[in-house]
Amino acid sequence: MTTLTTTQIPALTDDARAARLTAAGSAWSDRIDARRSSSQLTYRVSGVAEGAVATRVRSGAHEFVIDEPAPLAGDDVAPSPVEYALGALIGCQVVVYRLYAQALGIQVDDIRVEAEGDLDAARLLGKDPAVRPGFSDIRLRIELSGPETQERYEQLRDAVDVNCPVFDLFANPTPVSVTVTKA
Repeated sequence: MTTLTTTQIPALTDDARAARLTAAGSAWSDRIDARRSSSQLTYRVSGVAEGAVATRVRSGAHEFVIDEPAPLAGDDVAPSPVEYALGALIGCQVVVYRLYAQALGIQVDDIRVEAEGDLDAARLLGKDPAVRPGFSDIRLRIELSGPETQERYEQLRDAVDVNCPVFDLFANPTPVSVTVTKA
């Protein structure tokens, strides 16, 4: 039996969302203009292994669980790491679509995003070192509703593609350093 947990997200009017986006954009812009280094952010997240292959993750005041389905030794109590990665991409897309729609004066009434990613588990399971361990292809399907033309929504998409941090993580190599210590 699967139990879904829901988080209550406050409902906003379009005007309230627009005001919040404008205020946040203006505040960040002023902060960066006053001190360029204020745009440098560091995110910290920690995780602890639990169960077969699950991880309990803490991010500030938030906690979530990552697991794997049974065929990958998990208990299937939560999405897998790669599903969270696709979810992070979707979440970042929504944020950046909202920000740039507001900044460019493009009306977007609703945003729906679907992501699919192809992954060859042969590398993960030590069967084929020639394949990539991560996604070989990701497809995003963005559905925008509102009164604008397709051309305006394509203009918005171009702005999102070059400014979305998680899209950039998938589209470009990012240096990663790893340190392992014995506890």
